[in-house]
Amino acid sequence: MQQSFIKFALEKKVLQFGDFTTKAGRKSPYFFNLSSFNDGDSLKILGDYYAEKIIEENIEFDLLFGPAYKGISLVGSIAISLSNKGINKKFSSNRKEIKDHGEGGLIIGAPISGKILIIDDVISAGTSINESFTLINSFNAEIVGIVVSIDRKEKGSGKLSAIEEIFEKYKVPVKSIIDIDNIIDFLKKDIGNKKILDQMLGYKQNYGV
Repeated sequence: MQQSFIKFALEKKVLQFGDFTTKAGRKSPYFFNLSSFNDGDSLKILGDYYAEKIIEENIEFDLLFGPAYKGISLVGSIAISLSNKGINKKFSSNRKEIKDHGEGGLIIGAPISGKILIIDDVISAGTSINESFTLINSFNAEIVGIVVSIDRKEKGSGKLSAIEEIFEKYKVPVKSIIDIDNIIDFLKKDIGNKKILDQMLGYKQNYGV
């Protein structure tokens, strides 16, 4: 599944190799932007990958929660994919601003209750995840896990990665469809990628956990 997801991400230019600068100011040889899955077919396939990962990990949950804004379309596509597999789950997202008319409130979709599975694209600084925990805890719901598309496995402010910091803080498992090691394994299979592979290995040696 990891190798086919990487091929899919490359085809859609979600995963790119080159010279990029991360939010932390690091020079990175690769860039992953889930926003480039921006058509119906891509979103359907992306939902299928997330659904397969959720089923593979045997995560028991009642509701999918997607932090605004990327998480909104994600949880919808995943819920549809799970439904096609005979698994019907509720989903919801938060608003960035409280709505004071119509249905109002901070939540779009199903009410937050029971066991919650958070869906996100990538955890970098962990800001949206921290906000999600605060919001979900205010409803007295139980967060049972987090699923993201990629784990960069990079050091955060200390020796731990952003995902490890989240686990240490909340004691909730974080699963990813792919990580940097999967990308490196993918590059090793094609001798034409040697330059990129060397750059990826160097980046992992400098910033990896």
